[in-house]
Amino acid sequence: MAAVSEPGDLGAPWRPARPEPPPTRFHPVHGANIRVDPSGTRATRVESFAHGLCFSREPLAPGQVFLVEIEEKELGWCGHLRLGLTALDPATLAAVPEFSLPDLVSLGHTWVFAITRHHNRVPREDRPEAEAAVPSRPPALLVEPYLCIEQFRIPRDRLVGRSRPGLYSHLLDQLYELNVLPPTARRSRLGVLFCPRPDGTADMHIVINGEDMGPSARGLPAAQPLYAVVDVFASTKSVRLVQLEYGLPSLQTLCRLVIQRSVVHRLAIDGLHLPKGLKDFCKYE
Repeated sequence: MAAVSEPGDLGAPWRPARPEPPPTRFHPVHGANIRVDPSGTRATRVESFAHGLCFSREPLAPGQVFLVEIEEKELGWCGHLRLGLTALDPATLAAVPEFSLPDLVSLGHTWVFAITRHHNRVPREDRPEAEAAVPSRPPALLVEPYLCIEQFRIPRDRLVGRSRPGLYSHLLDQLYELNVLPPTARRSRLGVLFCPRPDGTADMHIVINGEDMGPSARGLPAAQPLYAVVDVFASTKSVRLVQLEYGLPSLQTLCRLVIQRSVVHRLAIDGLHLPKGLKDFCKYE
């Protein structure tokens, strides 16, 4: 279920060529039961199962992924995280709706979906619906380190969830990498982005642990500012933002990748003669 944007004069669409986007943060406007930490990167629903709406602080740039990791779950509720985009400026809302579905969507210019693996996908015009409905299995990170979504190429390393460091973390990490766990499992990483099209509209894509689930909505107004929407709903209790590198990877990231590929599991990193800060970065990031 998603809102249908009204046609209008959208002006010139944003172009994919852009500088490195700024770090993502949560908007100070949010649901009544949400608490955002001082850094603006962690959002927690402190009571009930509703009033958990969050927004990005700034509109997303084309191809910029608003990526969250599920940090905490809460038993006893039915339902999971909801994710999407809105052309509504959160600062102009008279009141933050209780739910993203259907409340925020009913305000219009909003496209939000409950996170599942299969149904959030619309077929392309030039591809049979049956073929478009089945996303391909993501390749291993070492085989294909980039996720290509339409005209954008995004490093997959940070898109994929990771288990806590432990003796079996190297086995659990493979489950996230292959995306065989439930999409809303703890420590899964879920992202949303939009890709402009030549006709001035945009496609919205949802990414689950490094796997593009295909266009979830079409016809978004690419020339209008689009904010990310995260509904920390029901069994999802807390999420944190994960920052991505869109250009060349930093030296710190390259060091981490080399070190991680040289050990059996992340606990072995403690035995290396490295600065503690670098060890922690390799174990937890």
